[in-house]
Amino acid sequence: MSVIMSLMMLFSTIKPTEAHSGFIQKGKASFYASKFNGRKTSSGERVDSKVYAAAHRTLPFNTMVEITNLANNRSVIVRINDRGPFSKGRIVDMTHAAAKALGFIQRGVTNVKLRVVGTNGVVALGPVSAEPTAQLLSTTEPVNRF
Repeated sequence: MSVIMSLMMLFSTIKPTEAHSGFIQKGKASFYASKFNGRKTSSGERVDSKVYAAAHRTLPFNTMVEITNLANNRSVIVRINDRGPFSKGRIVDMTHAAAKALGFIQRGVTNVKLRVVGTNGVVALGPVSAEPTAQLLSTTEPVNRF
């Protein structure tokens, strides 16, 4: 009983950090076992092995991160929708689809670089302008290409 209480107190003290674009972290990554497919994540969503999603201990839900496999330089963008991993030394746990795209299904664990690229489920493709309307094209006005 005291072990359970200790774990509950530990995890209640872990607070999500702000997801600053460009935040970088290096460490080991793994992926969800097939037995977790369909189970609820910490955000309340169901684990779907076919989508690009991941678990991180402190990044807010809906943070978009680029994960690069340092062994082969493959990258994928995933959305944080769960807490974990709870294995020592790992920084991120991802779905089977994301791990397959990164090419480490056979190894099970790989060294990665994680970089925040967006928040609220949106990826920032470049620096945000001080005047956002300058970057948007109206869908009702024709575009003059000459």
